[in-house]
Amino acid sequence: MGRIEQICSRLGRCGVFADVGCDHGYCTQYMLKNDLCDRAIISDISSKSLNKARTLLKKHCDEGRVTAVCCDGLTGVEGADLVLIAGMGGDEIIKILKESGIPERFVLQPMSNLPAVRAYLLGSGCAIEEDNIFKDGKFYFIIKGGSVGGKESYTKSQLAFGRDSLKNAVLREYISDEAAKIRGYLSEHMLEENRRMLEERLQFLTGVYEGET
Repeated sequence: MGRIEQICSRLGRCGVFADVGCDHGYCTQYMLKNDLCDRAIISDISSKSLNKARTLLKKHCDEGRVTAVCCDGLTGVEGADLVLIAGMGGDEIIKILKESGIPERFVLQPMSNLPAVRAYLLGSGCAIEEDNIFKDGKFYFIIKGGSVGGKESYTKSQLAFGRDSLKNAVLREYISDEAAKIRGYLSEHMLEENRRMLEERLQFLTGVYEGET
């Protein structure tokens, strides 16, 4: 499955679906095509990107089933009971959630700083249903959950890579790639402090790979 298909496979039935940073609008198209929502909100900070989604979903926009909002994050999105935020940096996603609150149900696909996203969700009492990895050319992590009911605490490995990723063979491939990159860096001249940090990272990755961390 490709990236969009992987994301869509985590989306379930809802009343109002919101695709934040919607870009082309393919995930909203999936929700409507499969009758998984009564209506949808597409939003993007870029009017150019939002217009791409408007074009794809013109019929539904004309019918009033899709509302397009040009806004920053969730600031102009109201009434959604399932929110998708995919393709943004982890720090940006945390900023959006802090400013507007954590949605009732969410699917997040951050592109960076996953440990910080996981820590924020857990610290906010969220229930994480799935925290996994997949590959579509590149490696991606995806988190599905809800805003309440969370009582779980994560280990260091789970915080770094996701609870369900640790049982996924794709993670072993990801770790192997990361470890190879670090070994390449370690063969070069660098400051001792940087070398120590890389060696610690490599040791941690090795422990996760071998199931010891």
